[in-house]
Amino acid sequence: MLYEFFYYLSQYISPLNVFRYITFRTSVAAITALVVTVMIAPYVIRWLKKISMTQQIRDDGPKTHYAKAGTPTMGGIIIIAAITVSMVMWGNFKSVYVWVMMTALLGFGAIGFLDDYLKAVKKNPQGLKAKYKFGAQLLLSLIIGVFLYNNPNDPNTSYLSVPFFKKWFFDIGLFYIPFSILVIVGSSNAVNLTDGIDGLAIGLIAIATMANGALVYISGHAQFAKYLQVLYLPGTGELTVFCGAMLGAALGFLWYNAYPAEVFMGDVGSLSLGGSLGTLAVVTKHEIVLAVVGGVFVIETISVVLQVASYKLTGKRIFLMAPLHHHFELKGWPEPKVIARFWIAGIILALFSLATLKLR
Repeated sequence: MLYEFFYYLSQYISPLNVFRYITFRTSVAAITALVVTVMIAPYVIRWLKKISMTQQIRDDGPKTHYAKAGTPTMGGIIIIAAITVSMVMWGNFKSVYVWVMMTALLGFGAIGFLDDYLKAVKKNPQGLKAKYKFGAQLLLSLIIGVFLYNNPNDPNTSYLSVPFFKKWFFDIGLFYIPFSILVIVGSSNAVNLTDGIDGLAIGLIAIATMANGALVYISGHAQFAKYLQVLYLPGTGELTVFCGAMLGAALGFLWYNAYPAEVFMGDVGSLSLGGSLGTLAVVTKHEIVLAVVGGVFVIETISVVLQVASYKLTGKRIFLMAPLHHHFELKGWPEPKVIARFWIAGIILALFSLATLKLR
């Protein structure tokens, strides 16, 4: 690991002491992931086109989307590669939490990769069967949940933190495991549902990652945690570096995914990023705050649930189309307007989530 090398040299070369600081490594991790993404994206996009890894457009979707047919998908491998390279360079793999986050990123990414492969290469519009896809997500989340529950380094492992209140920490005991599964799987699929128009999901991921990065850093910093009355979690501050890498990769990918998109991230990107956000929230006890930070993802998911429930119960649809962003498209909003307004909502929710730190 490059970080370990510089850390060792810092005892001989004093300027290298900057690598001891999480804030510095977070910054260089973000820059590294951004540069790696921008560098490899053109080659990966050409390769995806060459192997016909292209997007299949739904027949019942907005007619404006028909022009997107043939756009390369599975671009999420660019994001995963950039985060991995950045973490190998600047992450401290002596931290068990870094391994947990990399497991979530790569594990959910593998599930998404198989789903994308079946859809694009095998021309199977269903992709990975729902029972296998969901089952794999549950199993991976269960492994993460059980591991964290039995983590000897965290005496508060089963605590649930409630925002807006100074000392509202509830020990939910063994229920922590199914709760963590719900958060991780729910987050993964929420991002997947939101990834329906150019740049929408990855832009919201970047916004949520910045807010989560601040929350993670505070939780892992004894003095800040005490001052802001949040649960201090020793060792979790290292995950700020992961957030930096994730932010850099998201911004780099947005360069190619912004309207009109040159590449889509596919399930390999949306499931891995969503699973990572959920895991991050579980590790740092910010599960409820995640619902605020990722409020747009939550609303998009609820719109699908309501649409399906209404149609099955009454035969009528609440929205012109679900998820919600398609509803506004069919109402005549241009795609860039939908994206910009959803991003604005995401920024407002992210700022509100950070405000909960002081409203206690």
